[in-house]
Amino acid sequence: MNIVIDYGNTSAKVGIFDHYTLKEKLVFQSAEELKNFLQNFSADYGIISSVSIPSEQIATWINASKVFILSLALPLPVQNLYATPQTLGMDRLAAVCGARQMFPYKDVLVMDAGTCITYEFLDAAGNYHGGGIAPGLSMRLQAMHQLTARLPLVSVVENPPLIGNSTETCLQSGTIWGMCCEMEGMIQAFLVKFKGLQVILCGGDARFFENKLKAPIFAVPELVLSGLNSILIHNVNR
Repeated sequence: MNIVIDYGNTSAKVGIFDHYTLKEKLVFQSAEELKNFLQNFSADYGIISSVSIPSEQIATWINASKVFILSLALPLPVQNLYATPQTLGMDRLAAVCGARQMFPYKDVLVMDAGTCITYEFLDAAGNYHGGGIAPGLSMRLQAMHQLTARLPLVSVVENPPLIGNSTETCLQSGTIWGMCCEMEGMIQAFLVKFKGLQVILCGGDARFFENKLKAPIFAVPELVLSGLNSILIHNVNR
């Protein structure tokens, strides 16, 4: 049994895997909650990716025979061709490794809809090239409110009208449907160059877009956890 930890800015996601199968996912809002859980759970192997508290500290809480910490020094199941790897978010790298495990001999575009929306390209030979970063859903709504004098901060809704009939619904429409058009445009631009491209959508805001995109996609909400698990297995088998 493997335990996989993705500790972000506000919470920690934990995945329990039996080989490549995700058996259970848990979310902890504080380090103390996570610590209490880990100290009462046993696993064969573990892996940690953390941007909040030091991974080395979390590792001391885990009951496992071997614990890996995701860093640029850890061997990966993909070849990282990013020109500035020291600036690359580990969650982006983990998502790409998850894509490699899903489609080992395909060109893949990963779209991660979170605080930002990131576009990651992995070729059929397992080379990660990079992609693009754009403002995410909440960031766009907040920017329009903060950078203008009179536009309000509106809530996110799943199905805004295409034609808004108030300032609130216009902001919601422009944000959701504008992002859909952006994603569709990126997919089509990649398809021009890579005919057999597979597209994966993941991230916390994926649910707002998975049923609106016309291009064929695979919605995989827990791609980062699966990617971390694939990195763990890659290192266990070395």
